[in-house]
Amino acid sequence: MTSTMKTSIGRFDRTTGTVPVTFEQDGKQHERPVNAVIDADGKHDRAATVARVAEVSAGVAEKFALGLLGSAPSDPVDEEQAQEG
Repeated sequence: MTSTMKTSIGRFDRTTGTVPVTFEQDGKQHERPVNAVIDADGKHDRAATVARVAEVSAGVAEKFALGLLGSAPSDPVDEEQAQEG
C-alpha cells in the first residue's frame, strides 16, 4: 500500500517565480522548483500555489511508482563526522 505524499514548500523566489518543493513518499524523495501562482496584482498567491503543488505531487507520485523519480532521503551528517571524512 502506498503512503500519502508529504510535501514541504519553501519560500517564494521572486527572481525565478518558483517555490522549492520537497516531495516524500514511501522512503523516496524528490526536490524540484514549482512555478508559483501570481495573482492579477502581481503578488504571490500562496493558497493557489499550494493547490498547484498538490497537482504536481500527483505526477511525482506516479513517477515514484514507476521508478522514474525518487531517492532515499539523505541522513544529516554531523559536522564532526564530516570533518573526519
